[in-house]
Amino acid sequence: MPSPGQELSSIDFASMIGGPLNAVINAQAQAALSSVNFIKSVGFEPNITDANGVTTPGKPIYVAFKYPKEVAAFQPARDELTSITVGAAGAGYSSEPTVTLIGGGGSGASAVASISNGAVTAITVTSKGSGYTTAPTVTLSGGEPTTPATATATVTHTDAVAAQIQEMKLEVPILTMLPIPFITIDLVKIDFHAKITSVEFTKTDESLGVNADLTVQQGWPGGSAKLNVAVAYQKSNSQGASVDRSYSLDISVQASQAETPAGLDRILGILEKSMFERPLGAPAPVVRLPA
Repeated sequence: MPSPGQELSSIDFASMIGGPLNAVINAQAQAALSSVNFIKSVGFEPNITDANGVTTPGKPIYVAFKYPKEVAAFQPARDELTSITVGAAGAGYSSEPTVTLIGGGGSGASAVASISNGAVTAITVTSKGSGYTTAPTVTLSGGEPTTPATATATVTHTDAVAAQIQEMKLEVPILTMLPIPFITIDLVKIDFHAKITSVEFTKTDESLGVNADLTVQQGWPGGSAKLNVAVAYQKSNSQGASVDRSYSLDISVQASQAETPAGLDRILGILEKSMFERPLGAPAPVVRLPA
């Protein structure tokens, strides 16, 4: 009778463990081919083969979107102070006079004066303000002039300008919009259990049989008796062995969506940079290929 060790050594562990691992490797290869076929069939046009047998790879497939875009914002009507002209330059100014704007119906305008050799040479508008219906009065104070300077403000009306809306077209590579299937098997757990129970036994059976029969005859003044006795003895021996074998194989596979490979990630980045928008109806940009 073989020992349990011999029983275990006869098990083909290479097939038990290697078989599931080979199946996992083949499944991973099929998943990679599925990703390649998905990219080719969804992201690119079919290859074109001309009459000379030269094959041109298919171009990336783009998805076009049309939408309105504001290219110029709405400009409200404006009545603002645009300039101040020096009338009389004055004389004797020791410092720049303060410019004060009075009236005109608006607010928020401001200006500063510049002097040279004691005379006011220019007045610069620093804030145009708003709401002016007429030109405000310009007064110059301070600077201790011997002859005060004068100046006149100018108000400009600008009509409102409507917003400019243009129909645009955006083209996006379809591969940048879809989740690309990259399934990877990141955990394989193989549990193999073998249980071998070996039992040897020896059995001995013994039996003893006794049969007795007593017959008595009675009469007066005497009698007689008869006794019959039978004895049987039997003994048997048996021996043998029994082996109980049980096997179980548990395989657990865990797969997940892998990150995009570095090469494809760079390609998707290039395709993303190729997205562009242009006014609807405008000619497509000219793409120059290297010679």
